[in-house]
Amino acid sequence: MTPGVRDGLPVDLDACLSIYNDAVRTLLATFDTVERGREHFAGRIGLPDPLSPFLVVEVGGTVAGYAYACTYRPRPAYDATQEVSIYLHRSARGRGIGQGLYAALLGRLDRAGSHTQLAVIALPNQASEALHRRCGFEPVGTMRQVGRKFDRWVDTVWYQRLSPTAT
Repeated sequence: MTPGVRDGLPVDLDACLSIYNDAVRTLLATFDTVERGREHFAGRIGLPDPLSPFLVVEVGGTVAGYAYACTYRPRPAYDATQEVSIYLHRSARGRGIGQGLYAALLGRLDRAGSHTQLAVIALPNQASEALHRRCGFEPVGTMRQVGRKFDRWVDTVWYQRLSPTAT
């Protein structure tokens, strides 16, 4: 696994929540408009399902970001399709940390038998689009004005990655 990347633990909840709530307040990375509490992550960390990993990356002993996967839709035909998300502390952005964290997450999903990974990115977000492209994702569709945040309508673009073992 990438240095500094490990499975998320309950002790990481507050750090992850701080990163997420900063995104709620300042970024389009989430369409949440109200900060979340600990329960937002409590059901994601430590799941025994290998197709639902929750990883954190530490820099200097501090959680600098996290990435996780969950089943795309709750229907059996989607079991091998995961939606992935990544959030980084503002001090960790633009330093290559996200690429290492995503590589660890995607590697874990590939080994667990995930066939397809999906990510949705609110526009504009050149940094996130570049990260996803570097990690093997391709844009597959844009949805116009599907979210409203910071007093404006926001487009989203879906990115898709097929696992290297996908046939």
